[in-house]
Amino acid sequence: MSAAVAEKSEAVVFRPHRATWMSAVLAVVLLAVFAVVAILLRGSDTGVIFQRSDQIAMVFIGLLLAGATMLFATPRVRADASGVQVRNVLVGRRFSWLEVLSVSFPDGASFARLELPEDEYYAMLAIQAVDRDRAVEAVRTLRRLHKEAWAAQD
Repeated sequence: MSAAVAEKSEAVVFRPHRATWMSAVLAVVLLAVFAVVAILLRGSDTGVIFQRSDQIAMVFIGLLLAGATMLFATPRVRADASGVQVRNVLVGRRFSWLEVLSVSFPDGASFARLELPEDEYYAMLAIQAVDRDRAVEAVRTLRRLHKEAWAAQD
């Protein structure tokens, strides 16, 4: 890859927009529900004796679920002239543009994807259909970087 191409395009980063908001709202709701349950646990007359440790455990479970919910806000796509790095919820992978056949967003799909050799693809959870114009712009940018990298190769 030539230095001129590398200098011409800086790294771009795409993250989900609506999924981040929805994850944050859901995390707050989960935490609030488990906190309220923990508070009401001691005062309820169910015949079972709940201790302070049970209340703490309920809040801890709420924190764990809220944290797990926030994992859906972590996907990211970082691309530059040399390739694209895709981080989905728990795993990530880096691809050289020369490994990628195309960037696509099939009709009806929830996420954009990288088309790879041998009919394989890699989903990019950071570029979601619910983000509408942001998703369109992200796919256009990735396609432009892909095209530039292939043109520089020739």
